[in-house]
Amino acid sequence: MFDSSPFGKVLITIGIIFIIIGALFYFGERFGIGRLPGDIYLKKGNVVFYFPFVTCILISIILSLVLFFIRK
Repeated sequence: MFDSSPFGKVLITIGIIFIIIGALFYFGERFGIGRLPGDIYLKKGNVVFYFPFVTCILISIILSLVLFFIRK
């Protein structure tokens, strides 16, 4: 029979990660996340291109650490 306990833990972990990412996007601008040095921002006429390169790296490092400590 299928044991739903590990599956439930995975869903809860994914949900917590999504909540953290959502909070970072929602409150991030107040703390400087999303406008870090190294983020790419190009504006030419009516066209704006923005890619938060350094912010993505920072979020990746934080999530890697969180997942590392959850697995232990």
